Amino acid sequence: MRKTEPRALFGKRLRELRLERGVSQEKLAELAGLHRNYVGILERGMQSASLDAICKLARALKVRPADLLERLP
Repeated sequence: MRKTEPRALFGKRLRELRLERGVSQEKLAELAGLHRNYVGILERGMQSASLDAICKLARALKVRPADLLERLP
C-alpha cells in the first residue's frame, strides 16, 4: 500500500486528531462505539472506513466528518 492512497491518508489524519486530543485508540473506540482493533486497522490504512464509522469517529473526536477527510485527493 502506498502512503498516498486515500485510506492511508485517512488513517494518518485519524491518528493525528486522536493524538491531538490525547485519546488512546481504546478510548476513541469506546467513545465511537467501535472495536479498538478496527480503529487500529483504520489508522494503519489497512481498510477503508465506512461512512457510519467516519461519522462515529468524528462525533467522538468532536470534529466534522470533513475534518477526517480533508487531506484526501
